[in-house]
Amino acid sequence: MKLNLTFAAILALSPFATLANSDSMQDKKIKSVVDEKSTELMEKYDIPGLAVAVTVDGERYFYNYGFADKGSSTPVTNETIFELGSISKTFAAALAGYAQEKGALNMNDKISDHIEELKDTPLGNSKLVHIATYTAGGLPLQFPNEVTNHDEMMQYYKSWKAEFEVGTKRKYSNPSIGLFGYIGSQSMQSDYTEMMEKIILPELGMTNTFVDVPDDKVTKYAYGYNAKGESVRVNPGVLDAEAYGIKSTSTDMIQFIEANMGIVPIDVSIKHALENSHIGYFDTKTFTQAVGWEGYNYPTSLSKLLEGNSSDVILNAKSVTPSITGNLGSDVWFNKTGSTGGFGAYVAYVPSEKVGVVILANKKYPNTERVEFAYDIINSIVN
Repeated sequence: MKLNLTFAAILALSPFATLANSDSMQDKKIKSVVDEKSTELMEKYDIPGLAVAVTVDGERYFYNYGFADKGSSTPVTNETIFELGSISKTFAAALAGYAQEKGALNMNDKISDHIEELKDTPLGNSKLVHIATYTAGGLPLQFPNEVTNHDEMMQYYKSWKAEFEVGTKRKYSNPSIGLFGYIGSQSMQSDYTEMMEKIILPELGMTNTFVDVPDDKVTKYAYGYNAKGESVRVNPGVLDAEAYGIKSTSTDMIQFIEANMGIVPIDVSIKHALENSHIGYFDTKTFTQAVGWEGYNYPTSLSKLLEGNSSDVILNAKSVTPSITGNLGSDVWFNKTGSTGGFGAYVAYVPSEKVGVVILANKKYPNTERVEFAYDIINSIVN
């Protein structure tokens, strides 16, 4: 059935929970922006369901719209599980940062130090920092279609030849940061999914976030919808868990944002792991590339955020220079977009303002719209 909701209908489907007073001026101000923009986007792009979570100095606000499953008219809630797409890369960064904290790897290690099969190959001679930041010489956005298993993956990496000098250009790539996440778990003598679900996510207090959604949680797992309106979920692929395979809820994701900002109590090891993912290694024209995260000097302009999250930056190689910033600090707009065939997501946070936004949808729609949505929300809070 085609979802065509009026503003009133969407509001009727919008029970929201908040840890702050639901009658507070802050809540009313945020809700006004979120209601208006959610209505606009859902109607414009025929988005079945949308979950928005906002944190302001530790107070959480949740706003839910539409359906997690059109067929059963299941409403979106704070506990609806969405596919995160490439936001998963920030979790790979956390896992590898944890391995770094435990002394199992160093960002200046050669890749061949961890994968002996790649010794004396162009990729094997590159450093972990380069695959973590998409600067290893031009690894592609996706694996070729013929790479379908571990052995084919290793053969691909062995035979791969760099397109650019290492450390000179950033080319966004799943095989690049996916390999970094894989090495992170291997350095801890663990399977990636097992380490993520048994160590990293529990340490972060994320109880409804998964690589593989368990049977007892499947009813909360939203269906995504493609451009034809067909229900879809992400397909398995090589290094999918590391690059685009995490599924989560708005409740868990706002917990993750607060953990990254240091405003919820977490174990010191995972705290340092997150801090490791905030180190800026390469500067682009618009942002500094950390591990998983992209950081913009704050305050920043909407035009700069839109440029940095554009298709051009995602699909094409861009020149970089080594960053002199190091740890990016708190006056930074951190963000990450993510998409799968049926989902579109965006997260952003500004530590100095103690504010963050999570936007999860069960349909892919333009990154520019997601960025502008979050920008409007954060501006309504800080201005």
